[in-house]
Amino acid sequence: MAGAKNHDYHILPPDIVPFLGSMSALVMAFGGVAWLHPDSMPAHGGWIFFAGLAGVLYTMYSWWSKVIAEAHAGDHTPVVQLHLRYGMILFIASEVMFFVGWFWAFFDFSLFPSTLPPIDGLFPSKGVEVLNAFELPLLNTLILLCSGTTVTWAHHALIHGDREGLKKGLWATILLGALFSCIQAYEYAHAPFEFGGTPYSSGFYMATGFHGFHVLVGTIFLIVCLIRAYKGDFTPRQHFGFEAAAWYWHFVDVVWLFLFVAVYVWGGWGAPVHAG
Repeated sequence: MAGAKNHDYHILPPDIVPFLGSMSALVMAFGGVAWLHPDSMPAHGGWIFFAGLAGVLYTMYSWWSKVIAEAHAGDHTPVVQLHLRYGMILFIASEVMFFVGWFWAFFDFSLFPSTLPPIDGLFPSKGVEVLNAFELPLLNTLILLCSGTTVTWAHHALIHGDREGLKKGLWATILLGALFSCIQAYEYAHAPFEFGGTPYSSGFYMATGFHGFHVLVGTIFLIVCLIRAYKGDFTPRQHFGFEAAAWYWHFVDVVWLFLFVAVYVWGGWGAPVHAG
């Protein structure tokens, strides 16, 4: 029969959402530059930025809503699910390289300070206090490790058809993620150094700040999975949305372990500890 489907792939119909997303990203980028350079760029850069951001958020919501609808319609065949997994793996790999850049900068600043112009304070300078790695940072490490076990609990509960275990595991993981973010916000508020004071402080805030942003994204990801779980989504055989969220959360956990060892423990070794 002409036009009959004789393959396992899902061919998407024409859609305006990708075009909307690309245009929104362009508007957001232009608005961000204008916001940072008000003297030489058009006024109201902030409003332009947030207009573009609203378009990007709408694109994300619309696009992923359609992906969920395709899953319910049976379009996610085993081949399609495999390629979705490949896509998530490549996305996480790109995120790994993003953090490699920050670790590279951090170690370069600390191991080769002579490559920098004369600055009062390197890694860290005399008299600069650092955070005690074995107080709040260690507590946050334990919290993230616990959250890794609870999301694994939720995953195994789903595989074995225990939907109550799935919901409880997701609730526990989301609450632990929110607790981590609150503790890090408290840590930032009481840190003994500012953002741009030295390469150490800049590297510290950029690396831990971007990780904190990823924790927030992962928490939102898990909240969406929890809402879908209450709606009856996910089956033991088809639950890529939850699987992707779990992979992302484990990635966030591993990055934090490297941050804790490199930035908090090794980065502040021998410096006076802030008593706060």
